[in-house]
Amino acid sequence: MRDFDDATRTEIEAAAFRRLLDHLDEHKEVQNIDLMNLADFCRNCLSKWLVNAAQERGTELDYETARDYVYGMPYAKWKANYQQDATPEQLAAMQARQARKQSEGKNP
Repeated sequence: MRDFDDATRTEIEAAAFRRLLDHLDEHKEVQNIDLMNLADFCRNCLSKWLVNAAQERGTELDYETARDYVYGMPYAKWKANYQQDATPEQLAAMQARQARKQSEGKNP
């Protein structure tokens, strides 16, 4: 990747990001808490990263617009149709991850 020019690298990265969004859309059964517990990021994180990237480039992107893009629909609709209540096991795993991050001095 280092050998590509900036434009080509950006195009490849953008294509991979779009594929990630497609993959997440194809697997709506994967809950955000599962993503957080396994990989320490979720669909909402991706939305926040898009907002931050836009701000860093002097462009305005509000969080709800970013979430609509990441979820492929308004978040409220996605939540109503696909989000399940977290299980006690999922919540315990999330609390354990947050405790580990705090003990390591990382922001939760």
